[in-house]
Amino acid sequence: MKVDIHTHILPSSLPDMRSYTGYGGWQRLEKKDSSSAEIWIDSVFFRKISENCWNPEVRLQECQQNGIGIQVLSTVPVMFNYWAKPEHTLYLCHYLNNHLASVVSQYPEKFIGLGTLPMQDPILAVKELEQCMKELKLSGVEIGTHVNGWNLDEEVFYSFYEKAEELQAVIFVHPWDMMGQKELPRYFLPWLVSMPAETSRAICSLIFGGIFERFPNLKIIFAHGGGAFPMSIGRIEQGFFARPDLCQIKIKSSPKTYLKKIYVDSLCHDPAVLTYLIQLLGEDRIALGSDYPFPLGEANPGAMIENMGETAAKVKEQILSGTALELFGHKDSSR
Repeated sequence: MKVDIHTHILPSSLPDMRSYTGYGGWQRLEKKDSSSAEIWIDSVFFRKISENCWNPEVRLQECQQNGIGIQVLSTVPVMFNYWAKPEHTLYLCHYLNNHLASVVSQYPEKFIGLGTLPMQDPILAVKELEQCMKELKLSGVEIGTHVNGWNLDEEVFYSFYEKAEELQAVIFVHPWDMMGQKELPRYFLPWLVSMPAETSRAICSLIFGGIFERFPNLKIIFAHGGGAFPMSIGRIEQGFFARPDLCQIKIKSSPKTYLKKIYVDSLCHDPAVLTYLIQLLGEDRIALGSDYPFPLGEANPGAMIENMGETAAKVKEQILSGTALELFGHKDSSR
């Protein structure tokens, strides 16, 4: 059995947020035919998507083809809309979370759900987190690597972390609104360069900001194999000791101390890198993630792991399903 913790889903239609709010900047779906659509932000094209992004029946067929027993569903990060008025983002969050919960409730053995929150207003975010966990029976939430320039260690988020810890909610951190986008207009560089940097930004902020010490029971998983963070840990560690005046403001333990506080997905696209991640973090902190159904993801989820011949079978099994099942408290009936 394989459990894919990094997959994205959208409803088949979106509310007309421009008419509802009176201002632009919102996403809209334009159906091209029965099996394809386009995401637009006002008059700017964002992405083409296929039916597997919104049709759970097609998604389940593809899961069966790829040997995926369970998918963890989360929205497409462009839908975070942290820039908008909080009450308007909350309105869209309700819409997206209700849809996601309906898919999970229809196929409870096949899907696990992560909601989305108006993180620009932590009070509203906490309320929606409670709604997601208690009423909608989701398993956690997906959030961005920053919120309008706030890094994830800001004190305004303490109430969110406290509630997530209390509810045992999984927090899936996904890069969005990538740094340097305006300076990197060509060659897809925001997705190739800025996204990994965004994830390292989030992990470092949480470590140096003392979040893992203040909230030791948080369950946080980072997309794309932790981005640039794992490959930068030596430099990060050196900075901690070389500049204690800047790095040891809120923590006194070295950054490597916190490696067992984080989870990452397996989406690093290179067996050598994944081998390094196993050595650095341990297979019990890595879970299969494919970024389904988008082209930067793994077309056959888990195939790279399965084909790593030098890796022990029990290590592969842990990454393919064990870590996710433990993280989400989900029982594998095949075991």
